[in-house]
Amino acid sequence: MYSAKVLDHLESPRNVGELPDATNLGTATNPVCGDLLKLYLKIAEGKISAASFTVQGCPPSIAAGSALTELLIGLPVETARQLAPQDVTRVLESLPRNKEHCSVLAIDALRSALATLAQSSNDMV
Repeated sequence: MYSAKVLDHLESPRNVGELPDATNLGTATNPVCGDLLKLYLKIAEGKISAASFTVQGCPPSIAAGSALTELLIGLPVETARQLAPQDVTRVLESLPRNKEHCSVLAIDALRSALATLAQSSNDMV
């Protein structure tokens, strides 16, 4: 049912837990299933130097959060802003149709975290 990549991220999720020195936090909730994903980012000099996540949700939500953090580390913020749910799904090789919302959840958390970056930049002006 799940791809080898999804199973790998489920068996050994990467970057799980709160990031103590995070500069940004994004949260996303799926109102239908109740999954909640929090994404912690450390951003310095326009790049994401660290990323971690916590999730309360189904196994594919765990895999999506794990895959997203791997995608993000080292990316320029502007590149991260261009990521879409299908990018997360591609890293996971595939998700069952009824679980594609997990990639959306991960990207929604990313957008939330980057929105706080935009807000904190505006606060400094």
